[in-house]
Amino acid sequence: MSGAVAVQAYQYVALRCVPRVEREEFCNVGVVLYCHATNYLAAAWRVDEARLAALGDVDPALVRDALAFVDAVCAGTERAGGAGRVPVSQRFGFLKAPRSTVLQPGPVHGGVTADPARQLGHLLDRLTG
Repeated sequence: MSGAVAVQAYQYVALRCVPRVEREEFCNVGVVLYCHATNYLAAAWRVDEARLAALGDVDPALVRDALAFVDAVCAGTERAGGAGRVPVSQRFGFLKAPRSTVLQPGPVHGGVTADPARQLGHLLDRLTG
């Protein structure tokens, strides 16, 4: 079939800022997308300081620093330490694992796309906008 666009399966998690776990309130601040077929792993994020302030006392600079660490893990840079030295699939596993910090991954979701980078931008707009 000519003109057909190849699509690949992907998985993603929303990244949530959870300043006070006991209140179970959160604000989506980013997305991590992994596409096994293309070995694609990337994060996109935005910190809306007004939304964070509505959740309570949270330092936006600390949230940005945690998100920059997520970027480092995705890219496999030195800043990520051991988490950045493993294969891409294991890096996604590290990022999607539940944790009890201010920055937490939501549940894993999936889909198909012909362009993982474009899909990441779409998910960021949809989940944080």
